[in-house]
Amino acid sequence: MARSAKKVVLAYSGGLDTSVIIPWLKENYGCEVVAMAADLGQGDGELDGLQEKAIATGASECYVEDLRQEFLEEYVWPTLRAGAIYERKYLLGTSFARPIIAKRQVEIARKVGADAVSHGATGKGNDQVRFELTYAALAPDLDVIAPWRTWDIRSREDAIDYAQKHDIPIEATKEKIYSRDRNLWHLSHEGGELEDPWTAPNEEMYVISTSPKDAPDQAQLVEIDFKQGVPVSVDGERLGAVNLLEKLNQIGGKHGVGRVDMVENRLVGMKSRGAYETPGGAILYAAHRELESLILDRDTLHYKDSVALRYAELVYYGQWFTPLRQALDAFVETTQVNVSGTVRLELYKGQATPAGVKSPYSLYSEEFATFGEDDVYDQSHAEGFIRLFGLPMRVAAIRDIKNSGS
Repeated sequence: MARSAKKVVLAYSGGLDTSVIIPWLKENYGCEVVAMAADLGQGDGELDGLQEKAIATGASECYVEDLRQEFLEEYVWPTLRAGAIYERKYLLGTSFARPIIAKRQVEIARKVGADAVSHGATGKGNDQVRFELTYAALAPDLDVIAPWRTWDIRSREDAIDYAQKHDIPIEATKEKIYSRDRNLWHLSHEGGELEDPWTAPNEEMYVISTSPKDAPDQAQLVEIDFKQGVPVSVDGERLGAVNLLEKLNQIGGKHGVGRVDMVENRLVGMKSRGAYETPGGAILYAAHRELESLILDRDTLHYKDSVALRYAELVYYGQWFTPLRQALDAFVETTQVNVSGTVRLELYKGQATPAGVKSPYSLYSEEFATFGEDDVYDQSHAEGFIRLFGLPMRVAAIRDIKNSGS
């Protein structure tokens, strides 16, 4: 915790928490506050008027940084290539957004000569860890101010009261209390009725995806091309990372693909419930997984699955800038050298079902797999293989039979 600060760079979103933090920092530290907002593809005009709002609430200046391409190419694609999914469901949309924001925040701090950085993450959540581990890795000399761990505000309702007393314009209300995080990859929802895991999410909560029940009755086929594990085109149209994901979000959202409702284990030890919309991401994970099944050999594929679990933990825990994550990336990079080809998926009522896959690097051979007559596999050889493969079980059984008779 910072004891004093002269200039602070705040990770600013314009939402309830960070809108309140600007005047709070000035009141409690007497410092200059520089706001830094990251454009990660929030959409819906969320960044409109952000600079003006930050200045109006007390910031000396506000940087709005377009990080969309870097976000996808340097954070999302590596995680996709790793196949990393946290606790079987979560595609890590918020998790890998925090390190890139904190990294740029540190860069702005260096630029403006700040001696501290600040964020709006709560003391109960994961984001505080993700921000602060990045600060530690990239700028251990900067002080860190985390208001939610020190101020008298104890709830979002308290924050709303503070904002109203200080004439800070906010969109959150005590009736509409969802905590949301949106970027190009996903939209997350927490709070409200979601705090009761027995209560189903309200359909009105969802923003970027159609209910599967209301999705088109006609299925849609989509083809995705990959080059070394990176998606490069949709339906034959080569697209940059941002445009590619935007297109898949639109297609997937229309068909209700990518909705997740889960109770997850936070890093800080408690369980929490969140609902996620990740239409384009769900499509890409399904396609990438299908392509790997065609190309990777058995041992590499199985080992990579274990790496994916650890990779997901590192991302979720905020350990992006660590030697282990970099080392795992080196392994993943090797596995993706031949992961190039085309995957066809059928989108229908919330599902993305494989409908075809092809690659010049395929290890699948109809000649080997056929049940018909062939010249490449002598079925009589299987007998010796089975006897050797089952030798430990056979020896154990002989031992048990022998001992049972004594």
